[in-house]
Amino acid sequence: MRGSPHYHNNNNNPIQNQQYHQYHHGCGSGSGFGRRARPRHGWPEAAVAVYAAVAVAVTVCYWNGLRGDFVHDDIPAVAMNADVLGTGPLARVATNDFWGTPLSDPNSHKSYRPLTTLTFRLNHYVFGLQPVWFHVVNVILHGLCSVLFARLCISVAGLEHKYGLLAGIVFAVHPIHTEAVTGIVGRADVLACLFFLLSFLTYHDTRWKRRERVLLSCTFGALSMLAKETGLMVLLVNLAYDIYSSWGHIKKSLVEHKQTEEYNSFTRRVPKTIAATVALLTFRLYMLQGSLPKFTEPDNPAAFHDSSRVRFLSYSYVAAFNLWLMLCPSALSHDWQMNSLPLVTSLYDIRNIGTCVAAAFLLCITCKILSDMDTQKHSPQVLAALLLIIPYIPASNLLVTVGFVVAERVLYIPSMGLILLCVYGLQTIQNHKKSSNWVVMTTKFFVGFTLFVFVARTVLRNSDWMSRPTIIKAGLKTLPHNAKMHYNWANYQRDVGDTQTAVNHYREALRLWPSYASAHNNLGTLMERSRDAEHHFLAAIRYSPGHVNAHYNLGQVYRLMNRTKDAVAMLERCLMLNNGYTAAYLLLAKLHTGSQTGRLLKHVAAYQPKHPEHQARYARWLRDNRRVAEALIYYKRAMAVNMEHRESVLGLARVLRDRGQKSRVYRLITWWQSTRRRHLVPGGGRIVFAGDLYVKGWQLYKQGQTTAPLPSAGEPPPRRRNADGKMSMCNGVQLSHVMIPGK
Repeated sequence: MRGSPHYHNNNNNPIQNQQYHQYHHGCGSGSGFGRRARPRHGWPEAAVAVYAAVAVAVTVCYWNGLRGDFVHDDIPAVAMNADVLGTGPLARVATNDFWGTPLSDPNSHKSYRPLTTLTFRLNHYVFGLQPVWFHVVNVILHGLCSVLFARLCISVAGLEHKYGLLAGIVFAVHPIHTEAVTGIVGRADVLACLFFLLSFLTYHDTRWKRRERVLLSCTFGALSMLAKETGLMVLLVNLAYDIYSSWGHIKKSLVEHKQTEEYNSFTRRVPKTIAATVALLTFRLYMLQGSLPKFTEPDNPAAFHDSSRVRFLSYSYVAAFNLWLMLCPSALSHDWQMNSLPLVTSLYDIRNIGTCVAAAFLLCITCKILSDMDTQKHSPQVLAALLLIIPYIPASNLLVTVGFVVAERVLYIPSMGLILLCVYGLQTIQNHKKSSNWVVMTTKFFVGFTLFVFVARTVLRNSDWMSRPTIIKAGLKTLPHNAKMHYNWANYQRDVGDTQTAVNHYREALRLWPSYASAHNNLGTLMERSRDAEHHFLAAIRYSPGHVNAHYNLGQVYRLMNRTKDAVAMLERCLMLNNGYTAAYLLLAKLHTGSQTGRLLKHVAAYQPKHPEHQARYARWLRDNRRVAEALIYYKRAMAVNMEHRESVLGLARVLRDRGQKSRVYRLITWWQSTRRRHLVPGGGRIVFAGDLYVKGWQLYKQGQTTAPLPSAGEPPPRRRNADGKMSMCNGVQLSHVMIPGK
């Protein structure tokens, strides 16, 4: 048994001996620890049946989730992330956070998950930006986690095969996992769990016989951490369970001063694991780049409360609520920010009863662990407690403040502990000699009913994740008092053109959370009266002084109200907050004249060299100011980026015409049209023929002969003031068309 981390038989108790043999030679089926273990040769067939059943359960539950679109956090983390789309260097994955922002940026979320980002990038490289394949990979990973969890329950926890199968199936179909599996960004939690289980099994499962088992386990632990930060906790779970399993040898060595081979093996494993844990933790702290993530009060209201008592009561209640969600996942939501769970401000709050019940439950488990150190009759219960408690610590606000109230996907790993605990309790009841047939039949019915409900709830929950409107409507149904839900629904209604519904929900969001700066900003963009819009933008700035969009939008309002000096001041303040805010530079260029306009346009062209419209805009200013040679350079730069940029072609043609090179103008237009021969007419579905090219080229040439200036890209039509003082577009377009709403 040299090199085995534990399970060395060190007592004469017959039950202990039977348990020891089950750990090493396979667990009996339907017999409990008291029966003779099944022979080793029967194990592979049983294992295949167990794992196949778990895989089928995963497929049945998540088949309908494969049709889902990118929703919620999937959009910024995957669909708009340059590290995923491959538009940025591969090396940046190692220095950017999960959302594609450099870790050195003060506004970075500091979530360092490069392994998960690499899997997204590979997904995109192989299949493109098709959501179905991202979902397929997530489901496959979830299936692997479910299979490995079933293996853990059988080979390490010592459950019978049928109860290990049950544990794997419950894990596979549990509704609390839908956010982690059907939500694409939940891959971080699923991937971390996969390596978490591999690390634990490598360390503790004696069937994994490798000389450098601890090193391999620590490697899997590092991969788990690189998938998501909480994966590092597997090394602590390994240590804790190793100490429990080896306690007999440790105690004997300390009391009798006799160092057994198992004790010596234990002393060799522990320093390696501790050293790996310290090294990985040091690396993770280094990647913070000297600063912690910045969260706001809506993200985690309890963290910003002045009273330590309120913080303690609220955090404790959130932990109890998470435990309840794992037991009864009826109320599920993709976003639990703001006032989803009101703060517990009084000792007389009835919710404290639930907190006390959860605390008593955890206290009983802790006492059981301590009392079982010597006898070790209930190893599954101890392992369940470790899996439930230790992985939850990073999300508990105990070590660091987190940026959420409740996040269902962070319960992916801790749920294994609760499932193992419940299934072990079921096995104990079923195998107890005094259990009557009525009790046995009742428990079987309860298990079957629970599985049916879990499967149905998971399938229904998958349908909630189908699209943006379905996930928001589901959230509104679960948490109608959540201001963020109303804000998101208002954003969606604004995007589909239902302005009045959007206004109503923005106002409801502000009623629930009056200091909601983004709601004020977005509501301001939908106001018809400039005074109303000004009121909301000022409120947004008051509650969030760094709200860049609100400063820009207020500058737009002041410009429309002919308060040019105030508009310039607000836009300059906007650029102080974000010196890369292109829209603010362009608006300032309209408010200034002469060389200042040129300086601003030149800055935008230099800052955005891959955007032909900015090159063409500056080139047009140069041409209007008779700097034709320089204009020619910038028009050529624009066409180098996009040969089909119409404004650049027209501008270049006019510059050549101004220089008297009309033959070159015609050749330019003909050449430009020839490059489009293989292109389909937009919406027409037919090839552009040579005759069409000639006609289009000649029309474009004649258009280039005119002296009328080109309209600036993105410039809104002129506005007029109505009799009632409202600002409106000359063509009836709303004020929102020149404002920038938040996400």
